[in-house]
Amino acid sequence: MVRKTVFFLCVAMGLGCPCLKTALADEDPEQTVRFESGLYYTVEKGDTLWNIAEQVYDVPWVWTDLWERNPHIANPNWIYPGERIRLFWREELERILGPKEGIEPEAGLGRRVPRYFLYPAIDSVGFVREQAVTPWGRIFKVREDKVMISEGDLVYIRAEEEATLKTGDYYTVFRTLRPLREQGADKLIGIQHCIVGVVKITEVEPAFSMGRVILSFQDIKVQDLIMPYEGRSPKIELVESEEGLEGRIIVSERRSLIIGDRTVVFINRGRKDGVKVGQTYSVYYQEREDLDADGKESVLLPPVDFGEILILHTEETTATALVTMAQKAILPGAKTHTCPH
Repeated sequence: MVRKTVFFLCVAMGLGCPCLKTALADEDPEQTVRFESGLYYTVEKGDTLWNIAEQVYDVPWVWTDLWERNPHIANPNWIYPGERIRLFWREELERILGPKEGIEPEAGLGRRVPRYFLYPAIDSVGFVREQAVTPWGRIFKVREDKVMISEGDLVYIRAEEEATLKTGDYYTVFRTLRPLREQGADKLIGIQHCIVGVVKITEVEPAFSMGRVILSFQDIKVQDLIMPYEGRSPKIELVESEEGLEGRIIVSERRSLIIGDRTVVFINRGRKDGVKVGQTYSVYYQEREDLDADGKESVLLPPVDFGEILILHTEETTATALVTMAQKAILPGAKTHTCPH
């Protein structure tokens, strides 16, 4: 632990780390390239922003702040060996983690809980709603008849009868997926809304309007729908979770069979249950074990937490969350409850 101790000493003094190479050389010469003067980290094979933040600050939550600090990283899921990651100075870390007053850190700077979570991709987060959103219009053509519509492309939009599109207004582009139902039952959970981009209306004609794609989160298609754009702040204030709340993960946003870190998921609890943006909940499993060899008597063992989710968006009966930690693969249907800490 010499590496981390020396690093925090330098940060606490508000310095770079010119002494760090010497200290590391005494511990392990092969590690001298990992941290460099000027508060930079050199990526090694297997590294992620999550584990770099955890290793350096003891707070994996600040991986999004590392991403924001390094604009050369286009996709936070892809960093490469040899790439240099710019780290925080002391004052910046203090601002992210919050003031010291009234907080007892377990060890060093990093054990304090941050006041907020930065999620730059917040506008791309979809949701599950009991009834589908009524669209304001539909894309019926793209200029030059492109198969894949992306940023900068001009699209033609037919407004719905009750909707009035105006030049200069922004609209979220979305599509709905097949209804989600309770496992093993025919009960409807809701309609998944997939957010694919944002368009700005550039021209309004009597029979149609034209718009330019400002943002594309995935490929936009002809027949995709639009609704008024409501920008959401990427700075998510962390708040107290609803006490004693039990729930489960319905499915991941991409409907993958295995769910891991930084995956967006939907849960079967919403505003009516006290769920709010910025709350965290644990993902857990609980086993029942036989007390005797013939299995006549069994006992339910204590729950084991192996993951954590952060609420990004809420609906009346469902919520959208980000998996911020997963010690093993999470499957659809996994149970969630209020974090014990």
